[in-house]
Amino acid sequence: MTKRKYLLLSVSMVALAGGMSEAMAGGFALREQSAYYQGMSFAGNAVGGASISSIFWNPATVTNTIGMVSESHHSLIVPEVEITPDASVLTAGFGPSGDMGNDAWVPASYTGYQIDESWYLGLALNSQFGLATKAGPDWSGQVYARTSEVFSVNANPIIGYKFNDMLSVAVGMQFQYIDVRLTSATGVAPGGGTRALQGDDIGFGVTAGVLFTPMKGTEIGLGYRSSVFHDLDGDFSTPVAVGLLPAGTYGISANMTTPDMVTLSAKQRITDSFRVMGTIEWTNWSRMKEPRVFLDNGVQLTSLPFNYEDSWFFALGGEYDWNEKLTLRAGAAYEMSPIDTDIRSLRLPDDDRIWLSAGVTYKPLENLSVDLGYSHLFSANNTRVNIDAAHQDFGGLTYSGNVDSSVNIVSAAVRYTW
Repeated sequence: MTKRKYLLLSVSMVALAGGMSEAMAGGFALREQSAYYQGMSFAGNAVGGASISSIFWNPATVTNTIGMVSESHHSLIVPEVEITPDASVLTAGFGPSGDMGNDAWVPASYTGYQIDESWYLGLALNSQFGLATKAGPDWSGQVYARTSEVFSVNANPIIGYKFNDMLSVAVGMQFQYIDVRLTSATGVAPGGGTRALQGDDIGFGVTAGVLFTPMKGTEIGLGYRSSVFHDLDGDFSTPVAVGLLPAGTYGISANMTTPDMVTLSAKQRITDSFRVMGTIEWTNWSRMKEPRVFLDNGVQLTSLPFNYEDSWFFALGGEYDWNEKLTLRAGAAYEMSPIDTDIRSLRLPDDDRIWLSAGVTYKPLENLSVDLGYSHLFSANNTRVNIDAAHQDFGGLTYSGNVDSSVNIVSAAVRYTW
């Protein structure tokens, strides 16, 4: 394998910055930011409600705050993802990936403060991208992927203004830290060494939104999260020579741009106790076309053509107030992946998926609420991986196989109002 081919494989996930495959939102984003909206498959997440976690998707919903409110959300993601090679694959005898999906805990917290009848402040702390995959150490596709680990934190301070009961707006800043570590084998045979690439960076972006209530009982929200531009600084290490590059550790940098996102939601009150909600979300994955990787001396090592497509997410749900203390909710969603068979990799065997969710809110005290949510995700298609000479990840080994995946997510949140 030439130096250029190997570096193409090694850094391909830098621009992906994740790899929990079927566990998260399309591509490498994490959707699990709210136990409240988890219970409706995130239907209505940009219009707000009892939970201010909606400020992640639409900062203008901070104007729903009365006094001061704080929320702490926690999601446990339990994925099962396995890639099984076809018998025709040269390395098929080394076996499938095993369960690549590591269980993960994703926290998020939100605070809203009402300054007066018009001005509001908010703060959201999230992990918008990340988690990890870890295949078996000597599996059939190890030359393309062993582990992919990402940690990210996003702080989003917000200021909102409420013109009247019909219209509110808000803007915010994003401060995003991201750390990426990727490994793969030095060869196709078992027992080979491990090459690793690591880099981190702090980037900045914005958020903005509008909340419109055209009539009593009807709400429409539109939210925007911008891209965050990163220049990852780190190193690439290899225990053996890669083409003309001797064994050792080398400083690198890699350009990476996270996608921007637009979320449109609506909520309609049917009765005093029953409400229906919907969400349409667009994510601009197509901006991730050709991230570049450089040595510290400024020489460009490679350009990485990802050729992602923009993705869409559609959700419909509802909630019912059983009584003053208990609210029930449920929802379903269809998520279109930005990745298809032509570019699907062994690190990120992503595909379209279906969400089924249910949730509950219990209010033991006037100023204290507890949210619980559960989702089951499964692929909408028979997912395949096909890496051949025409594939952008091809590094000398033709690889094809089936991807079996499903995910269970359990979320819980505590909300307190002063």
